[in-house]
Amino acid sequence: MSTLTVEAGRHAVRVARAEKVLFPARRGAAEVTKADLAAYYRDIAPYALPQLKDRPLMLEIHPDGIDGQRFMQKNVPGHYPDWIKRVQLPKEGGTVTHVLADSPDTLVYLAGQGCTTLHRWQSRADRPRQPDRMVFDLDPAGDAFAPVRRAAQWLGELLDELALPWAPMTSGSRGLHLTVPLDRRADVDEVRDFAREVADTLVARHPGELTTEPRKSARGRRLFVDVLRNGYAQTAVAPWSVRALPGAPVAAPITRDALDDPGLSPRRWTVENALDHARNDPWDGLLPSRGHSLGPAAKRLRALG
Repeated sequence: MSTLTVEAGRHAVRVARAEKVLFPARRGAAEVTKADLAAYYRDIAPYALPQLKDRPLMLEIHPDGIDGQRFMQKNVPGHYPDWIKRVQLPKEGGTVTHVLADSPDTLVYLAGQGCTTLHRWQSRADRPRQPDRMVFDLDPAGDAFAPVRRAAQWLGELLDELALPWAPMTSGSRGLHLTVPLDRRADVDEVRDFAREVADTLVARHPGELTTEPRKSARGRRLFVDVLRNGYAQTAVAPWSVRALPGAPVAAPITRDALDDPGLSPRRWTVENALDHARNDPWDGLLPSRGHSLGPAAKRLRALG
């Protein structure tokens, strides 16, 4: 197979085995090669990089395509070029050296390594225990999406009561994520505990439809309100990342009004149409540059009883 050179950022990135099919043609969707994936990440970079800047990443790598073996990679391999930024952060019993994707050439290089999906921390590398994002992952029990949209609307109403801004995103898989910007004052454990209290309040309002039970066997048909991604070193799929699923769906930011659309689906956007969607800037005005403090929101939450 041939090697393709892709101009991106400050470097010409060599993509080996460029014709390698990572996403086979299936269910009416065209095949996606490694060259296609690299081109997508090059083109989506202006929209993806602001959501990735300075954030430690976990990489989901499928070197032989989505039907082959999967690797979840945290430590940066030794063969990665020196111009790729990285950060060493503590973990229990040692440290981990994570990739930082701050440039288009880094995104293209990672695609060339077979990296389909970028999973990001909710904090930045300089203050890893002070998140500037809080994420709620709405994970349905089945494939029906109407309950997910409804749960997102309920959660959005609760966040509005707490005077917290929020922005929705299709996961590219089955559910929705709601993201809340924070001011980096609260410790990660405080953020995780607050997110759990919000989830518990939401479930108490809709006990027949929602649950915070982590065990799938105990959820029944209820939708799981997952706040576990707010712990230290935990990750959530990054906006505009490609998911390792047939058709190469993308985790796509959406407007709040999109939650009212019965035609919305978690895999509506793919590598073929996500760029046009990104140009419409669906999160315009939803995530202010200055995050919010949890203190006032916590007082409002307690007042709700």
